[in-house]
Amino acid sequence: MADVISYGDFEKVDIRVGTIVDAQPFPEARKPAVKLWVDFGAPLGVRQSSAQITVHYPCDRLIGRQVMAVVNFPPRQIGPFTSEVLVLGVPDENGAVVLVKPDLKVPDGGKLF
Repeated sequence: MADVISYGDFEKVDIRVGTIVDAQPFPEARKPAVKLWVDFGAPLGVRQSSAQITVHYPCDRLIGRQVMAVVNFPPRQIGPFTSEVLVLGVPDENGAVVLVKPDLKVPDGGKLF
């Protein structure tokens, strides 16, 4: 189990829902990855992310999919690409990433609570 945190610590993590509006291969990445552009609605707008999700998600099937992401981490440079948000996923039985998403369509920008 991970270290116990306070509810206040949890409240510092800003996890929001957004819709993928573009997805492109990222051949420059060290591990197979996809470049994503995720629309979080106003006021956040579109943010970009690099995600190692190539096993289950071809780029053309990602557009229009809602995802959950941490939006308040500092940007991270991954090769020639700047990742602005951390799209969330969990491992399948083989360790490949399965994206976390809402069960129903919800407005972009909604905050996890």
